[in-house]
Amino acid sequence: MTGNLYRGQAGLPFSSSLRIYEPLEAFPPEQQRQLVADSSKIRSRAAVENAELQASLGRITRTGGDPFPTGRTDLVRMTRVPGGRHTAADSATDTTAGASPQDKDAHDAGRLLYCPSQLVIRAGLAANALMDGVHSPLADLLIPVSQRDKHQARIDRINAGEEAKRVHTRASTWGIPFSWFSLFAESDRKDVVESDGHILTVRVWTPLTEALDRARFAVAHLALAAPDLDMLDDLTQLTEWLELFHVQSMVELDYGAVADKVYPDESPMDVRLGIECLAEGDMTGAAAAYRRLASRWIPIRQLARAS
Repeated sequence: MTGNLYRGQAGLPFSSSLRIYEPLEAFPPEQQRQLVADSSKIRSRAAVENAELQASLGRITRTGGDPFPTGRTDLVRMTRVPGGRHTAADSATDTTAGASPQDKDAHDAGRLLYCPSQLVIRAGLAANALMDGVHSPLADLLIPVSQRDKHQARIDRINAGEEAKRVHTRASTWGIPFSWFSLFAESDRKDVVESDGHILTVRVWTPLTEALDRARFAVAHLALAAPDLDMLDDLTQLTEWLELFHVQSMVELDYGAVADKVYPDESPMDVRLGIECLAEGDMTGAAAAYRRLASRWIPIRQLARAS
């Protein structure tokens, strides 16, 4: 499968992800060995995205009616942050072939952080959300009970170990939740991935400690100024999720293919300004920030209902 699959997203819905990358020592010993082994096979970030998309398309077209990942293999994404200790294991998992000069500079001095895909657990969570939602009658047709039971057995095996305690990836289709933007600022590092005049994705990075401080700031102000706002519940859950991870982790917002529709994007600034305006009682400023967000993202969300 070529890079064209990754670039085109195969006509699938826009999908964006919020990921946590942790240092190796944050994982249990057995998983550490598996992460190093899996990452040594990776050539590039694009190769990971291609492999994940190809595997998902293969699952929905295979015979037998089982759309779930089996867990026999799992993909892992990596990033390197400056200032860490460089080890022999790091050298064995070099993924900077074909990278930009900036990426290679970062690789020369830094430490590897890992984000396992955890597809078995995430597929189970997604299936449960589908079953509990408004499309549950359709879910019964798409996911037979026998296959759900079979997949639950896979999840139970994983839950018996330590690696299931933290799910490193959150995904969203047809738009990015506004609460995610509260974790980031305009000054954060951005990687813009382009090809043939199109933006394939934009990835924004921030240290976990910064993301937590911003989330707590937003929760504190919304709790006082707008306690009935749905975003407050989202941010509270997001904060609790971030608190599960190692203090030296990094948080990545991966826009996915929707970046080509919205970038350059000022959503992190608009969310921050909106929260600050609410805290100051400036309803006009808060409404203006929301209008900017809505004009940017409501057309994207409407695509979910387009024929």
